[in-house]
This record gives sequence, C-alpha cells and structure tokens, in this order.
Amino acid sequence: MAIRRQAVEHYKPIESYGIIGDLHTVALVGMDGSIDFMCLPEFDSPSVFAALLDYRKGGSFKLAPIMHEAEHKQLYMPDSNILLTRFLAECGMSEISDFMPIAELGRSHNLVRRAKTVRGEISYRMICDPRFDYGRAGHKVEKKKDEVLFISEGPDKMVLRLHTKVPVKIVNGAAMAEFKLRSGQSAAFVLEEVRGRGASPSARPDYVSESFKQTMNFWQHWILKSKYRGRWREMVNRSALTLKLLTSLRYGSVIAAPTFGLPEEIGGGRNWDYRYTWIRDASFSLYALMRLGYTDEATAFMRWIEARCAHLEPGTPLQVMYGINGRRNLDETQLRHFEGYKKSRPVRIGNDAYKQLQLDIYGELMDSIYIYSKFGELISYDLWQHLTQLIDWVCENWRRPDEGIWEVRGGMHEFLYSRVMCWVAIDRGIRLARRCSLPAPMVKWLQIRDEIYQEVYEEFWDRELRTFVQYKGAKTVDAAALLMPLVRFIGPTDPRWLSTLKVIQKELVDDSLVYRYNVLKGADTGLPGREGTFSMCSFWNVECIARTGDLKLARFYFEKTLGYASHLGLYSEELGLSGEQLGNFPQAFTHLGLISAAYYLDRKLDEEG
Repeated sequence: MAIRRQAVEHYKPIESYGIIGDLHTVALVGMDGSIDFMCLPEFDSPSVFAALLDYRKGGSFKLAPIMHEAEHKQLYMPDSNILLTRFLAECGMSEISDFMPIAELGRSHNLVRRAKTVRGEISYRMICDPRFDYGRAGHKVEKKKDEVLFISEGPDKMVLRLHTKVPVKIVNGAAMAEFKLRSGQSAAFVLEEVRGRGASPSARPDYVSESFKQTMNFWQHWILKSKYRGRWREMVNRSALTLKLLTSLRYGSVIAAPTFGLPEEIGGGRNWDYRYTWIRDASFSLYALMRLGYTDEATAFMRWIEARCAHLEPGTPLQVMYGINGRRNLDETQLRHFEGYKKSRPVRIGNDAYKQLQLDIYGELMDSIYIYSKFGELISYDLWQHLTQLIDWVCENWRRPDEGIWEVRGGMHEFLYSRVMCWVAIDRGIRLARRCSLPAPMVKWLQIRDEIYQEVYEEFWDRELRTFVQYKGAKTVDAAALLMPLVRFIGPTDPRWLSTLKVIQKELVDDSLVYRYNVLKGADTGLPGREGTFSMCSFWNVECIARTGDLKLARFYFEKTLGYASHLGLYSEELGLSGEQLGNFPQAFTHLGLISAAYYLDRKLDEEG
C-alpha cells in the first residue's frame, strides 16, 4: 500500500496543467514547470513526453528554479496561449514562459521555454528527457556546440534538437543543466523537430524574443475577431482560444481532446484516446465558432467534411470518428508498459469506437451545415449530392439500434437521442433544400421525419415516470435528452419537456453538475466502475433552464459550474466527487457547451433588461 501511494503521489492533478500549442500539436505544462505530455509532430502522433501517464517511462521536460517552499502561480498572457508560471519565495521570484510559435505548413514544430529571474539570485535546473514512440523506442544523444540532438531508434526515426546557450551535460540519455540567474537575467531553451539539413532559425540570437512577439500578436489578433461581448467574456475567450488550439491548421479538423489514457475514474479502466476528430464533437465546435464569428475555421472544417463525404462508397455511412487527416483505421491497442495516470490502467491508444454505429452524428452534422449555410457560404453542388445520399441512408436505417452518443460497450439499444438526431438530420436537410432551392426527395423525407417524430412521443415517453427515457423500454433518463429543446425537437416549455427536465434534475443533477446517466439506477454502459459528472451536460442543463424562462436559476447554475474550472479556465471531460478534473484534458465538447450557454444566457438577460 505504501509503495502504491508513493507512486500515485508522483502524479499532479489533471487540472494543474496548462496547455500551449502551434495548431499542429500541444504540450501540457505543470505548475511545477514540467512538461509532462506532448506528441510530435501532430496531435495523434506518438508521444515524446508522457510522464503524465508513467512518471518513470513516459519522459518529461523539466525547467524550474531550485527554491524551497515556493508558491506556484500560473496564468496566460492576456488574450493569448502563452503560458507564464511563477515561483515566489522570500529569497526571490522567478518566471518560466512557455509557448509554441505558430508553425507554417512544412516547418518544424518548436517548443520555446524561457526562465527569468525577476527578483534575487536564483538557481535553476533543466532536464530534457524525451522518450520516443510512447516510450517504446530508444534513442541516442549527440552533443554539439549550443545544441543537443536526440535521435530516436527504430523505423520511424525522429530527431529533436535542444538549442540553448546554457552549458549542458548528458546523463542517461537526458540533457541536464544547473545554472544561476540574477535579477533581470534570462535563459532560453528551444526544443525543435529537425527537418532537413538547413540552418535552424532557433539559432538566431533574436529568435526567442521575436517568436514571442509574433506568437503574442497571432493570438491577440485572432481573439479580436470574436463577436462575443457579453458578461463572461474572459471565460468565453479562453474557451475559444482552447478550441482553436485543438484545431488542425493543416487539415481544418477539430480533435476532441489532445490527450489519451487519462481516466474517468482514478484506478479505473475508462481510459480512452481522444486525439481524433469525432463528427459529433467537431460539428458542435463548428457551431460554437460560427456563433463567435470565426467563419474561416468553419469553412476549413467544411472542406474536411466534404473530403470525408467524397470518399464514401454509395450506400455507406460516415464513421463516428476519423484521424485528423481523415484516416479511417483507428484500431485500439494498449500500452502495457505504462502504469497509467495514478495507476489507472489500461492506457489505450487508438479508439475502437470508430467501428460503432452512432446514428446521432448525422443530426449534429446537418445542424451545423445548416447553420453554416445561413451565416457562412452556400454549400457546393458535390457536397449536397453527398449529403442527400447520407440523409437517404438515415431514412433507411433510423430504426436500427446503435451504441449512442456515449459510446456504450454493453450492447446496442434504440436510444432516444439517436432517434431525435435522426429527425434533426432529415429536418435540416428539408430546411436546407427549401432555403437554398436544392433538389431533394421532399415527400419521402417529410414522411420519414414525421414517422420519427411520432415514434419518439409514442415509444419513448413513459407515462408512469412522466419522462422521455434513455432508450426504448428503459426506466432510466439520459442527460443527452437535454438537447431535445436545444435542437428544436420539442418546445422548452412543453409540459412533457418540463416533466422530463424535472426528472433529470432529480435523478442526474448534483448541485449544479450533471451526470450523463445514473449507473446506480440501472443505466447500462457495459463497463465496470463509476464516473464523474459530465461538464458539457452541466452547461446543456443551464441552457435548458434558461429556455424555460428561469433565468435566475440558470445564471446561478452557470456561475457555479464556472467555479469548477481549473485555475486557467480549462475543463476536462468530467468532474470527480472532490471537484477534480477527470478524463482527457482539455476537452473541446465542454468548452463549446460553455460558449453556447453563455451566448444564449447573455442574450436572454439582455432582453430582460
């Protein structure tokens, strides 16, 4: 027990990390100055730092002052994704600034770290210890003037260069340095992926200061484009900046989260890989970005969607998710040599949910395309042809049981939410055809849309419980039902909806936080163990309550839920019983839920005067 407790103590809380990135990949920076997670060169590439998942074998990049009993503070530079970590003690004050310059296509990916003494004379320690290919590949080290090369072994060779003016020594495959800085002095470390044989820009004397300015300008100019000017501007802007970090500049796709293997229950087995593009998550992200005025990002995602549709065989559905470049095979494997975050095994890479049938994705996709067509540009002829085929497929397959939005692994059901979103898919297709005068089999679509509508009210309404149930024949409720009024399937003050909302508040809401489903009441997931409250559902709940007209309660719940954000305003997928962040971090779904709730609540509060 003592050994296990000691091992667990090597892992920092998930919420203690900040995130930086260059629109190709990200790094997670702890409040102690250690980068414990980073994949290169893309979001879904193998990790080079993964101490977050195994503190001995994962690899890390540590840079921090040697100070006893120092207070740690962490913040973003205003309206940017440049991270500042402060160490404060009576003997002095130190700052570590971390950022990744926005790399052009074809350029290397650079991680810039700068240590600076603000007050006093302070000693520092730097340890750069990469572990290639998820800690499975060895490497050799070459030390040269002002740089160290880490050269991976194996078929997928990668070379990393650490550039610094600080004297470095090599110990067990890691670069180490100890140095002192007086007040006003700084020292920089640039870790870059080596591509080609050309001279490295990071070797220039002014590289760090110039790239700092350029990176700051990029983020501040980008956030200025946001149309949101409401009450929660700081939190909404942080969510928007986070969504942008999770968007691929190369492909236009949006990943669900930048990490893999972080547990939904400490010590449990719900440890998934989220570094991929879910049709559902990305569609919601497009919707949120469109609301904020980011049409360029929405257009890039539409091009990505169009490419996925173009590669479909006639009569075949979309996959639930894809790699960021559109790759289809995401086979799931386990990294058995990693012990997992706080001993939470297995650590998985890949995600077998890509093989699942999840009928709801077509509703989210068509809803976002419909919104895009209203505020962006008209969709192309070719895309409409593909969408028509997809809607026809929904018309033929909407009655099938599936795994649903929560990707359960306990067998298929006829889920309420899947039915509702099939209705949305066909309904938005009808609206889009009418609005843009597009050809469509309207009689067929109208007939099936109405059949789905009737079935939801007749087959999924439990007269005894006075609620819409999770799936046909169930006696449990599902937080996914909170989207029913948000997608305009049912009116927000309809008596059946108000009754359902009341049951959800009773069965799934704890304080202001919402569980996806109630395992203790018989919800079948096919997986053992418990999980935390689902933060995205908490924001859905806020919007639903606001739409009933109870703005006072909605605002109370919203601000309480904001109080569970990390010190940097970030959210993972779930929250534990002690308010700790659980699951992959940060999660796009949660941040777009926050944006949507803030946007609607702001508007209604303004209307109320």
